[in-house]
Amino acid sequence: MTVATAGTAATPQARRRSDRASARSLRTIGLYTLSVLIGVGVWQLLAIQYGSSLVASPKETLSAAEELARDGTLTNSIIASGRRILIGWGLGIVVGVPVGLLVGQIKVVRQLLDPYIEFFRFIPPVAFVTLAVVWLGIGESSKVVLIFYTAVFIVTLNTSAGVMAVSESKLRAAAGLGASRRQILQRIVLPSTVPHIITGARLAMGNSFLTIVSAEIVAAQVGLGSLIWTSRNYGRIDWVFVGIITLGILGFVFDRVLRIVASRALRRYGVKL
Repeated sequence: MTVATAGTAATPQARRRSDRASARSLRTIGLYTLSVLIGVGVWQLLAIQYGSSLVASPKETLSAAEELARDGTLTNSIIASGRRILIGWGLGIVVGVPVGLLVGQIKVVRQLLDPYIEFFRFIPPVAFVTLAVVWLGIGESSKVVLIFYTAVFIVTLNTSAGVMAVSESKLRAAAGLGASRRQILQRIVLPSTVPHIITGARLAMGNSFLTIVSAEIVAAQVGLGSLIWTSRNYGRIDWVFVGIITLGILGFVFDRVLRIVASRALRRYGVKL
């Protein structure tokens, strides 16, 4: 009798939680929709105010996007830029995370690498575009290396900051209990550092989009940066708007996917993005 009553009481409670979650989801979707509609409205007003020669209207931009999609230009540009970003950004994480762990944990390594990290992180990738083309040619390598250069320092700095932020008392307690250096790294340092790594990865992703445009303008026949530059040469403001908006949408999608994957990985540590 008691078990049946508990089960009956739990059902309305679970239903209320489900209803609250659904209401929050609907509210979020509604706010996103309202935000987009306001943005499109402001965009339309600017297009009316300044004319299509300066600001392409939403309708003109949509027509231009359909035109570019029909001949494959838009699709090929998205694939080319997306591939370059993901490869360069991924390499930046693969290299930046281990280097950041070493810099954060080992003082000698930090003292050796810190001058180079502090020097190169202040030189923007745009400054190396010409050298990248001269050294690596106009193929994929030059673009990927520039994006890698953009990402690796950001990931390294965030990872090392996360390592150095780990409480000394935790490290001493683990060492006092007989934990090895590897066990301390796996069970204390990494769980505490993962949120910093994710933050660095997200920042690096944003900077990768900044870099890809500059690289493709200088040395690419296909890509969103190349599309924007070619559109300028032809005087097609509507194509320029298509390229810019596509970059924003692509970045939004990449970041959302990263946040979803990261949130699931961090759920066990009670960290929210």
